[in-house]
Amino acid sequence: MKFLALLSLFVTYLVTDCINIENTAGQFFSSGHTNNWAVLVCTSRFWFNYRHVANSLSVYRSVKRLGIPDSHIVLMLADDMACNHRNPKPATVFSHKNMELNVYGDDVEVDYRGYEVTVENFLRVLTGRLPPSTPRSKRLLSDDRSNILIYLTGHGGNGFLKFQDSEEISNVELADAFEQMWQKRRYNELLFIIDTCQGASMYERFYSPNIMALASSQVGEDSLSHQPDLAIGVHLMDRYTFYLLEFLEDIHPASKANMNDLFKVCPKSQCVSTPGHRTDLFQRDPASVLITDFFGSVRKVEITTETVNLTDPIKQVEDRSANGEAREEMYSYVDQLPVSEIIHQKPKQKDWHPPDGFILGLWTLILMVFFQTYGVKHLKHIF
Repeated sequence: MKFLALLSLFVTYLVTDCINIENTAGQFFSSGHTNNWAVLVCTSRFWFNYRHVANSLSVYRSVKRLGIPDSHIVLMLADDMACNHRNPKPATVFSHKNMELNVYGDDVEVDYRGYEVTVENFLRVLTGRLPPSTPRSKRLLSDDRSNILIYLTGHGGNGFLKFQDSEEISNVELADAFEQMWQKRRYNELLFIIDTCQGASMYERFYSPNIMALASSQVGEDSLSHQPDLAIGVHLMDRYTFYLLEFLEDIHPASKANMNDLFKVCPKSQCVSTPGHRTDLFQRDPASVLITDFFGSVRKVEITTETVNLTDPIKQVEDRSANGEAREEMYSYVDQLPVSEIIHQKPKQKDWHPPDGFILGLWTLILMVFFQTYGVKHLKHIF
């Protein structure tokens, strides 16, 4: 009897363990995608729109950190803030006023820049209707197993988003472009994020399946800026994207955070505007959709029948010193940049300098007070 009881417990344990493994595997393969792509677009020109370029570069940095390679990212920047003559720190773009996290970096690959960022080129990238001479780096080479992240930032209004302050794309045109992508089997699932004024109006006309959309503001609301910097005289980021990136910094490739967690980013108490989202076109439950299904990358697994021995110690490299004795060289991981600490720390005072015209205005005030008190005849005592 005892043997039968033990056998029954053992069988129950095996069945439970198999069910857990199946559930884990089912969650891992639930998205059904085999590759990830990202299209990141800044539609604004001119120095006072510095924050929009920083928005796009910050998202670009996050998706690269989570595993999407440059070959699967289409980056469109309408202006080059890093090389702008007003930039006090050339070749850099910062997303926080402590000026320690340079989102421009050393390995940014901008695919469309300046006047190449147009409504026509954006729609051609989405639909694949590009000239044969277009290089691979400027193409969205997705298929029906691709999960695509599309991020837009710039100035917009009710039902439109401006490009270059000279043209605009409407929510109807964007919805039709996504329908073309679906008909041409160019995506499996699509996540659309927009940070602009009245952003929710841009996803109201969507009608294609498997699209999930997020916006920084509702219809009739403005999307506000964040992080003003006195040294360069502009804001460094928008509020919604700032808190979105703060959330993404806690995400790693094995994270279990889902879309419901993303919906809670930047409540009205922080954004001032009211972020919105739309999930009725999406077939899966947002609670089962991992953040890494869109912001991360699928890792290819190679199955082998060979036995790999993992018990042997790693052989250390031996180096001979000057006296002939063997010297072992030890290796260790380099400490990563503490981004979360940088984001929350206060700016350094040494990075601040008076804005343009401050010194001149101060001297003008001193001279006015002097003239009013002593008159012009005492001016010679100053110079």
